Amino acid sequence: MTTDAPPPQGGPDTSPAGPTTEQFVEVQESAEFGELRRAHRSFAFPLTIAFIAWYLLYVLMSNYAGGFMGTKLFGNINVALVFGLAQFLTTFLIAWFYSRHAANKLDPKAAAIKSRLEAGE
Repeated sequence: MTTDAPPPQGGPDTSPAGPTTEQFVEVQESAEFGELRRAHRSFAFPLTIAFIAWYLLYVLMSNYAGGFMGTKLFGNINVALVFGLAQFLTTFLIAWFYSRHAANKLDPKAAAIKSRLEAGE
């Protein structure tokens, strides 16, 4: 699709200059950035491992414990259906917990680092 708008004129560039590679490396090696990375990893890695273990338990039980998974709880609702729906529930809970963790712990630290980097300190 073409437009009839004239091409932009080559005036002075008024966009702010970005940080240099050296500034990025300096921030990456700082203790504050290491603390931010630790705060993220100490939350994300254990929850990821726990969720994968929970999912694998569901898959293994579906394959090898068919009798148990087929146990009717009420009506046509069996253990496998409840476990399957619990997978969705835990996914949303983990996302909600991470959102809260990021808003309370990660975002303020990241914003402080970003503002200092943009200020050129």
